[in-house]
Amino acid sequence: MDETEFPQRMGKVAPRELALNGYTRYEQLTTMTSKELLKIHGVGPKAIRILEEELAARGLSFTQ
Repeated sequence: MDETEFPQRMGKVAPRELALNGYTRYEQLTTMTSKELLKIHGVGPKAIRILEEELAARGLSFTQ
């Protein structure tokens, strides 16, 4: 599995599944909506909330 930038507080499954789908950096998530990411197995509402916080801290966001 590729290393990801995503925080450990997301758990193990969500970062692993994101990486398996080609997402390992926050910038890559800006091309997706949160609804699209929720379709990835293992990525639930908690992971989305954490990712939104992390993106906002970097001046980024999911696409609309």
